[in-house]
Amino acid sequence: MTTAITVHTALSPAERAAHGKDARKRAPRSCHGWFEADGGRPDPVRVLEDQSATRVPELVPVRYGRMLESPFRFYRGAAALMAMDLAPLPCTGLTTQLCGDAHLLNFRLLASPERHLVFDINDFDETLTGPFEWDVKRLAASFSIAGRNNGFSTSDQDGAVRACVRAYRTRMREFASMPTLDVWYAQDDADRMRELLASSMSKQARRRTAEATAKARTRTHLQAFAKLTRVTAEGRRITPDPPLVTPLRDLLTDPSDDRQEGELRKVVEGYARTLSSEHRFLLRRYRLVDMARKVVGVGSVGTRCWILLLLGKGDDDPLLLQAKEAQESVLAAHTAGAPFDNQGRRVVAGQRLMQTTSDIFLGWTRAVGLDGTGRDFYVRQLWDWKGIARPDTMDPDQLRLFARLCGASLARAHARSGDPVAIAAYLGSSDRFDRALAAFAQAYADQNERDAGALAAAVASGRVRAAAL
Repeated sequence: MTTAITVHTALSPAERAAHGKDARKRAPRSCHGWFEADGGRPDPVRVLEDQSATRVPELVPVRYGRMLESPFRFYRGAAALMAMDLAPLPCTGLTTQLCGDAHLLNFRLLASPERHLVFDINDFDETLTGPFEWDVKRLAASFSIAGRNNGFSTSDQDGAVRACVRAYRTRMREFASMPTLDVWYAQDDADRMRELLASSMSKQARRRTAEATAKARTRTHLQAFAKLTRVTAEGRRITPDPPLVTPLRDLLTDPSDDRQEGELRKVVEGYARTLSSEHRFLLRRYRLVDMARKVVGVGSVGTRCWILLLLGKGDDDPLLLQAKEAQESVLAAHTAGAPFDNQGRRVVAGQRLMQTTSDIFLGWTRAVGLDGTGRDFYVRQLWDWKGIARPDTMDPDQLRLFARLCGASLARAHARSGDPVAIAAYLGSSDRFDRALAAFAQAYADQNERDAGALAAAVASGRVRAAAL
């Protein structure tokens, strides 16, 4: 299967629609409702162990500990397992830029450079080109798993999945009829979200949406600055909180050795060259004063992630950047896309293609670590008006509303890089694809629970170690 993105711009809309309908011969819509693990499926714990082999050894138990907190948390860390399971399934061949890890918590409120709140995908660590349905299936399954986590009935779980997929399908049909530039400029800001959901929201839901929007606006770089730093005799520095936040000075065997600090300063210089000229000029207004290793997320735990503290006019004029290690996408082993010379560049390219608006400080670089190994990184601001969903606090109606938002947002992201005419024609106007994915999501939620159980058994037997942090 090729994964090059092909939008048939030389064809008429009718010919592009015919191309989409022809994909039903390769993968009938009903076939997406089936999932059963292949008989030769690798041991899921072995897959996780193989991933962990390239991570910081002392942080790997933290990753397993977080994954064992619930089946939903396990799912967040198991993108590699799902990529392995999706690859053998019937494929439409209709490719887009994929998020690669499109579970529901990777959709959130973000700040645009114009300081507007927008709803968009946030995490692109696994981004790569591939069949559009892989992202839709990962998102759909996340709603079944989240619903189970909340104790919802199967009917309520299916309701959320179908709401998500229906929103994806109907919005893709909208994009299929829109001019190309209108598709590219489309975005989901906070006002559009309220308009979209107003007719379906209860008074309580409207209140909670307003509260979430207001809270997102408080999650600025200044809040991160206050939480993560303190005043010392040397000036403002990052506050230690090991093993979650460990300043560079505490990781060095010889604190007087400034070679690693010099290397990280080179990281900033190299990263700056990937920014546009005006943003590079802005970055030069700041000076690097401290850096620390930080544990982030669930699936990312153990990858190298640094926070960099830069100051402008003084100690109260901060810029906090996050430099996160970018390893090969979990999709790479299952696709035939062109390789990247830098995995950080892959992440940035995918993010800029899928998001309507990206962080002005988004860039990439390569650095030599404490162990002397060169690794790829992407860089972005830390905390900038990010509003994160709390699915564990949602009732079935609220989960369905959030599912609609996520499905519509994913369609917008896919329409930018894929062919919305072909994808819309494949999906059609009936709910056949919606119903199929509801069945798939239930089957995959079962598989996810079995895999989580396998990890729990491996911890209980002493095969792997988990730490609760």
